[in-house]
Amino acid sequence: MASGMATVMRLLASSYSVAEKAGTIVRRVLHSGDLEIVQKTGVNDLQTLADRLVQKSICASLSRRFPKITIIGEEDLPSETVEEDLIETGQYDVILQKPCPEEYSTLKEEELVVWVDPLDGTKEYTEAAKLLDGPVIVQKRFQNHTAPIRLLDHVTVLIGIAYRGKAIAGVINQPFYNYQMGEDAALGRTLWGILGLGAFGFQLQDVPEGKRIVTTTRSHSNKLVIDAVQAMEPHDVIRVGGAGNKIIQLVEGKASAYVFASPGCKKWDTCAPEAILHAVGGKLTDMHGRAYCYDADVKHMNSAGVLATLRNHQYYASRVPQTVLQALSSD
Repeated sequence: MASGMATVMRLLASSYSVAEKAGTIVRRVLHSGDLEIVQKTGVNDLQTLADRLVQKSICASLSRRFPKITIIGEEDLPSETVEEDLIETGQYDVILQKPCPEEYSTLKEEELVVWVDPLDGTKEYTEAAKLLDGPVIVQKRFQNHTAPIRLLDHVTVLIGIAYRGKAIAGVINQPFYNYQMGEDAALGRTLWGILGLGAFGFQLQDVPEGKRIVTTTRSHSNKLVIDAVQAMEPHDVIRVGGAGNKIIQLVEGKASAYVFASPGCKKWDTCAPEAILHAVGGKLTDMHGRAYCYDADVKHMNSAGVLATLRNHQYYASRVPQTVLQALSSD
């Protein structure tokens, strides 16, 4: 059946299975107690063994099945042979059984760009590992480790698919979702979506009527971020890690706006979350209200920040202070 399916649906089905494998790798590295952390270029810019293994797994798995697609990953890794145990060949049958939106039914591999963040929320992942202080036995479900697991809730794996610069499909894997459900419950979940069909793997909810709850950065705040958040006159502010995690908060009704008035996010942070948010009627833009482009040759930095909402995007965009807009590039 898969051979007759639209390319984008096969790619999405493969991305789902690859993201599930990625979640397993992320958990395995944490459970080992040795994250093999290295510092990259800036403050709070860390890379772990999980980042490296997951990116190799995703890129090699998708490239093997779809050799003509362009894949852009966060990590700058050397070209090397990828171990066979990192390759995922499966495809999620549920996606293969769905109808492809007509406008994407004839897309070719070479027209698609895949943006990969192998471990969104690396800072929270490393902090949780320090708090756990050693190997974690999977079957124990992190018993007596409440603080670390709250940080691990922020961790996601992101695979976004773009066409003509637009984020059209994506998957978000949460490796540590469901930890509180007991030893027999399966850890992790994967959300997925495509424009024109919808998004799946979660229960879509809105915040209570009249409530303005803003989610924003946990560890990369500055005056611009604070000023923008305060300008929204929120009833509550939630500070958490991970762009993927913040979009999940929007679609599950925990927050009404994601406000990050600063450079810092990259295209691999926002492509998959944007596609899922847009698939359920939400919107993600820069702080000027302009769409980001996900072509293969664009700058990786989202230089004008991120503003995302499930509803009432224009209201939040209208409240961004002029001082913030003037400070942020609009390219």
